[in-house]
Amino acid sequence: MTDIEGRCEPRFTAVREALAELLATHDVGASAAVYVDGEPVVDLWGGYADGARSAGWERDTLTCVNSTSKNMTALCALILADRGRLDPAAPVAAYWPEFAAAGKENVLVRHVLSHTAGLPDLSGPTTVEELYDWESMTAGLAAQAPEWEPGTAAGYHALTFGFLVGEIVRRITGRSIGEFFAEEVAGPLGADFHIGLSAEHDHRVAPLVPPPSLTDAYAADAPLGPDGARREHTGAAVRVADVNSVAWRRAQIPAVNGFGNARSVALVQSVLANHGSAGGVRLLSARGCEPAWQEAFRGDDRVLRTPMSWTTGFGRFGNTFGWGGWGGSLVASDPDARMTVAYVMNQMLDRDQQEDNRGMEIIMAAYSGLR
Repeated sequence: MTDIEGRCEPRFTAVREALAELLATHDVGASAAVYVDGEPVVDLWGGYADGARSAGWERDTLTCVNSTSKNMTALCALILADRGRLDPAAPVAAYWPEFAAAGKENVLVRHVLSHTAGLPDLSGPTTVEELYDWESMTAGLAAQAPEWEPGTAAGYHALTFGFLVGEIVRRITGRSIGEFFAEEVAGPLGADFHIGLSAEHDHRVAPLVPPPSLTDAYAADAPLGPDGARREHTGAAVRVADVNSVAWRRAQIPAVNGFGNARSVALVQSVLANHGSAGGVRLLSARGCEPAWQEAFRGDDRVLRTPMSWTTGFGRFGNTFGWGGWGGSLVASDPDARMTVAYVMNQMLDRDQQEDNRGMEIIMAAYSGLR
């Protein structure tokens, strides 16, 4: 078994054992955290921060969590809604007038948050570098026509989710979503999570490690459908090399370029699981949390090619809500148990080539502690 650092309440020993087993088999470096009632009960880490295994994964190691970032972006929208500054039932164009172009005048904020807005792809960008230009990206989305009638179907908005929600936040607050998150969420909670990473943190970053037998040219792609085919993809192909670049860290791509570790991911999301507060800090009301777990859409997702339940900002799975990132990171919250579980690692796995149950193993181990 691999040495594990951190703390773990005795009833959650199974989480420590599960993380140790993952580090002894699949993982290079990883962290796992569990919060119950807004307080940490598990905060563990181990392994290495690089593929060469030359530097240890430390308490404050950060890595890019890819689409696990969407959980943070969605929380920002829910906070504004709880404060009465954002109406999920209002047209996006009420906050962002240019967005009404190309037949989008009836796209509602809740459509954007539930992946039903009909804008799953970027029609223009062909390079990752174009993703770094916020004004260009949001102007392109404002001009783009929806792929289907908004609200009638769902299709995972892999990259567009962050630009859409982020621009709504910017129009309301005058702040980028990275600034809003830092000042209204991470700051009050003391959470070490960043949407867009400044240079002072570079020394703490654990680069993502490509899946076994693949190189850093490995790129994100739509999943295979039941027929073994992929949905046709337009837009930029994001590679591991891009995610590990300095330019990626400095940009704000709020669907996918959040940097953190299991502790910070679980801390932030425990606010919703604990009905609005964590560690004695209240960010929103109990009622303001409810859209996070209330179903907004159920049906086949046109991009993921699988049946999905989407809430206002999150995937819904039974009694839990949350989302994971390309390569393996994951967070899940249970509002009944007031528990949040997060798993963040640097070793990616390719789901087309092998199953990746690492995050689920950590989650199931956490549930054994509740029993």
